[in-house]
Amino acid sequence: ISITREDPFHPVCLTLMAELSAELGALYGGDDGGAASADPSGFAVPGAAFVVAWSDGQPVGCGALRPFNSADTVEVKRMYVRPAARGNGISRLILRELERLAREFGYRRVILETGTLQPEAIRLYESEGYLPTDCYGEYADDPVSVCFDKRL
Repeated sequence: ISITREDPFHPVCLTLMAELSAELGALYGGDDGGAASADPSGFAVPGAAFVVAWSDGQPVGCGALRPFNSADTVEVKRMYVRPAARGNGISRLILRELERLAREFGYRRVILETGTLQPEAIRLYESEGYLPTDCYGEYADDPVSVCFDKRL
C-alpha cells in the first residue's frame, strides 16, 4: 500500500469522494452523503491536503485535511476505503499519513466527525488515540454525529 498526496480535483479523487458520498447517503439517508460539507476546493488551500491509498496501482481509499477555524486545528474529512479493500489496515495508514501532514503543516490538534452507524470508524479513531469531544459547527445538533479530537 502506498499513500500519495493528490490534487483533490483529479478524477480519481472525485470518484472516491463520490463513492463515499453514495455510501453515506445510503447509510444515513439524504441526497449528498456529506458532499456539501466537503467541497474539493477546501482541500486545495494552504494547510490542506488530499491523499489517496493505492494497492497494486489501483486507488483503494482516500482522506483529507481541511483547515479549521483556529490556526492550530485541522479537520479530517472524506476518510474512505473501498469495500473490497477493507479490513487490511488501509484506513489506519491513511489516518497516520494525514496526521503526519498535519504535524508538518504545524497543526497541534486534529478534529473529525463520523456517524453513529459507522462503528468501525469509531473503533479506528479511538484505537488511534482520538477522544470524544463536543460536536462542532454543522454537526453540533446532529443526533447521528460523533466527534473526536486528538492532540498532536
